[in-house]
Amino acid sequence: MNIKATIVPFQQGTEEWAQHRAKSLNASDLAAAMGLSKYMTRAELIARIATGIVPEVDAATQRRFDKGHEVEAAARPLAEEIIGEDLYPVVLAADVDGLHLSASLDGQDLLGEVTWEHKQANAELIASLESGVIPDQYHPQMEQGLMLSGAKRCLFMASNGTRESMRYCWYESSPELRAKILPTWTQLMADVAAYVPESKAAPVIAAPVETLPAVSVKVDGALAIVSNLPDFGTALRNFIAKIPAQPSTDQEFADTEAACKSLKKAEEALEAAESNALAQLSDVDTMRRLVADFKALARATRLQKEKLVTQRKEAIKSEIVAGGIAALRKHIVELNAAMPDDYMPQVPADFGGVIKGLRTVDSIRNAVDTELARAKIAASEIANRIHANVKTIKESGLVVHDTAALVLKAPDDLAAVIAQRKAAEQARIDAERERIRKEEADRLERERIHAAQVEDQRIAREKAEAVSAERIRDELIANASAKLSADVTAFKPTETLRQHGEAEEVADDGARLTLGQINERLSPVSINVAGLSELGFEPVQQIKASRLYRECDFPAICRAIAQHVIAAAQTEAA
Repeated sequence: MNIKATIVPFQQGTEEWAQHRAKSLNASDLAAAMGLSKYMTRAELIARIATGIVPEVDAATQRRFDKGHEVEAAARPLAEEIIGEDLYPVVLAADVDGLHLSASLDGQDLLGEVTWEHKQANAELIASLESGVIPDQYHPQMEQGLMLSGAKRCLFMASNGTRESMRYCWYESSPELRAKILPTWTQLMADVAAYVPESKAAPVIAAPVETLPAVSVKVDGALAIVSNLPDFGTALRNFIAKIPAQPSTDQEFADTEAACKSLKKAEEALEAAESNALAQLSDVDTMRRLVADFKALARATRLQKEKLVTQRKEAIKSEIVAGGIAALRKHIVELNAAMPDDYMPQVPADFGGVIKGLRTVDSIRNAVDTELARAKIAASEIANRIHANVKTIKESGLVVHDTAALVLKAPDDLAAVIAQRKAAEQARIDAERERIRKEEADRLERERIHAAQVEDQRIAREKAEAVSAERIRDELIANASAKLSADVTAFKPTETLRQHGEAEEVADDGARLTLGQINERLSPVSINVAGLSELGFEPVQQIKASRLYRECDFPAICRAIAQHVIAAAQTEAA
């Protein structure tokens, strides 16, 4: 994610800078938002942002701040020697996804490639840096500073302003931690919006416990018991009546535990009084019964109250943990409601683990709230990934039957699965197309073979028909030729051919035919001037290019042509 931060023109420590911080989500508060800070709980940060109430800076705190600025200024040249560049304090701010982020950097080089973070030295921090480890609580502040500055690494230093006290380590940007920054602030602001002020409990101190009267038992010379046991019994019963029956707050727990200690002392005092009386050779039954009764009452009450304290603490722990579990379950149900189906998995939360070793109700509640926020952030990240994956699957166009499993995958893994399935689907489509193409090719080949066979059969049939027709034609021609020959032999022309110079027997009626008209009547047979002349017919008249023949000669022309054709057929047949 590329973030374009702007430089805020306020010097660190000024009133303007403080007002800017009050309106921003500051890098120095990110550890508390993540539940990593040793100096502020997540609940305290939520209350501060929601109410705007900041603890007053007393004189001692101000002196500590001033000392920190002084030490930081003294250490800057040492950091510049290590980095090899001049360093400049800078305040950065940027609006990201509706969150107004800010970071006050102790130093940054001119090109913005390296940042510097300085802390006052203490024994624990120095020991950690000497082992090469930057404590986890400082990582979020540096990571948000790197995110806003665009730098890749930060020089983390602890010192008292001197070279001898200085210890340092390099911090490299962590993609995993950076990915948690925006979800952490988003969840924190959601909790700020739902914040309900609670009355702040004062530090828990046991209330003053009523002092029971001293037990006095002695034996006088007349062997009479002189004691205040009846008064002590009354005081003991009144004391027990004031002990909380069902402690549920840190104050009541402290009061009950203190009362149990007083009851223990009462047991010891009664036993000592009894022993003292016996030592005086007193064996008075009434005294002993009273001592035994009161001792038993004090012991039984103490044991019962001690057990009750333990049980109630465990019950309250269970109630707080159960509340965290229910709140997480509700959050997951709400996330599921915004999805096409119930895709959200169970998000692990170690509520039992985070309260181990904690004694006070407030510390237990804060630990559970912090773990709940962490689990909600993790659940929201999963939900965002699911929404993105659902969109990716929808846009892929694939028919998916295991959506519930696929939406939980990392985006890169899902992309690989979709690519693989698309390849498989394309291979299936290609195989199906090839099968259809082959079937179509086989069908066309079969049709071609069938058509060839039909064509071969047609050709064979036509050949057979042609042979039969030729045979029939030859027979017809032979028959016609024979008949025509007989007719020609028997034919007696009524006119004499002109080339023989015989007298014409056909009277000329004066009608004339052009060569074109003769060919039109003979169609589809045609003849020219030379052909007619060869047959013995000459034009009787010529008009321009047209030669005219007697129309009365047309029957003779036809017979002459027929005789010529028959003669040619006979010659060919011979």
